[in-house]
Amino acid sequence: MVSGDVVSSDVPPGGASAARPADPFAPLRAKGYPVLLVLAGVLGVLLSAGAYGFLQAVDQLQKLLYTDLPRDLGFHGAPVWWPLPLLGAAGLLVGCSVQYLPGNGGHQPAEGLSTGGVAPAEELPGILLAALASLCLGAVIGPEAPLIALGGGLAVYAVRLIRPGTDAKVQAVVGAAGSFAAVSALLGSPLIGAFLLMEASGLGGATLGIVLLPGLLAAGLGDLVFIGLGSWTGLGAGTLSIPKLPEIGHPNVAQFGWALVIGVAAAFVGTGVRRLALLVQPRVNRRRLLLTPLAGLAVAGLAIAYAEGSGMSSSEVLFSGQSALPHLLLHQADYTVGALALLLACKWLGYAASLAAFRGGPIFPALFLGATGGILLAHLPGLPVIAGAAMGMGALSVALLRLPMTAVLLATLLLGSDGVTVMPLVIVAVVVCQVTASRLTPPPTRAASAAPAAAAA
Repeated sequence: MVSGDVVSSDVPPGGASAARPADPFAPLRAKGYPVLLVLAGVLGVLLSAGAYGFLQAVDQLQKLLYTDLPRDLGFHGAPVWWPLPLLGAAGLLVGCSVQYLPGNGGHQPAEGLSTGGVAPAEELPGILLAALASLCLGAVIGPEAPLIALGGGLAVYAVRLIRPGTDAKVQAVVGAAGSFAAVSALLGSPLIGAFLLMEASGLGGATLGIVLLPGLLAAGLGDLVFIGLGSWTGLGAGTLSIPKLPEIGHPNVAQFGWALVIGVAAAFVGTGVRRLALLVQPRVNRRRLLLTPLAGLAVAGLAIAYAEGSGMSSSEVLFSGQSALPHLLLHQADYTVGALALLLACKWLGYAASLAAFRGGPIFPALFLGATGGILLAHLPGLPVIAGAAMGMGALSVALLRLPMTAVLLATLLLGSDGVTVMPLVIVAVVVCQVTASRLTPPPTRAASAAPAAAAA
């Protein structure tokens, strides 16, 4: 149904005309395709509502555990040691879900953002538990990977319940649409979700359009539901765009020079995070129930060290950074050079430990780290703060994700009208970082490179 392959036939002896290629857009005219679109739209509405509930649950549990619970216990605020027991418990819960529940708690984020394959229904509880423990209790990890897995898995499970004999290709398209709707609700735009899944899955040609149409429909309808639920509940729909940023002038030659510098620096920073996480990950996998809680305690120790050394909140090191990013950009004048350097170092180490041991996605910590580095460099001449933060976010995102178009969109759409102004700078920083990071990463072995080809076939 979603194939865009060319149909070939044997050439008879004596020579014959070349076989005509099949019409790649024939599936769009098939009788079942409108039904597939309707199904994708319905699932988009339901899964976006589920994604909204998931994200609100994470937000409310974070506030409950780190703000309300200390006050209920008689403290004026969370004590400096407060992250230690919570992150230790997070490590224990994640270790148990990975060890004893099917599905390994979802994909391991140190290996990048995975969109391949749909999680079977029996793996979804383990993915949900590991994600909630990681996100709510303070690990430096984002929610996008669990949403992709849960959205796709629930969509396919629903189709199998409704029509048990559904074709495998239809299930694949529906699963992609479910993931599309769930992650687009988080990213605040069907457009970003489209680029993310398009680049991560490697789709192209006519197949891209056939698969993306149900996903775009699901994400578009789901986004309306997401906004409506935010208005109806009074909790807000959440948005990635950061308002009230100062206006910046047009880019100049000095800022393009800084784009080169930031692109190269982000490649080293991002590659270092990933290599450290991949170095630690096999050791954690061998002794999950011991080393995952220890990784949580290490992240808590880094947060405490930052809070004690800078006088700022430990929550800036903890969590994905999605909620802390607006405060960082809007109040960057409150941070000294030493505080920014300490935040960058502690978040970098906590990010690597979380990628190795916990479950979640790599996007938002990369955005926060990139913004911190850009603001730190803006203390040098010739680099405005917002431009530095934008280039840092785009470059470090591509260093971790290796998805350049998605990285440019994320960095620019976050900054509203300023993002359009600095987009040329972000593009330069992203391209330089992508090329530099590729040179810092060893090429895959023949066996490793054969695996994606086999999966695609």
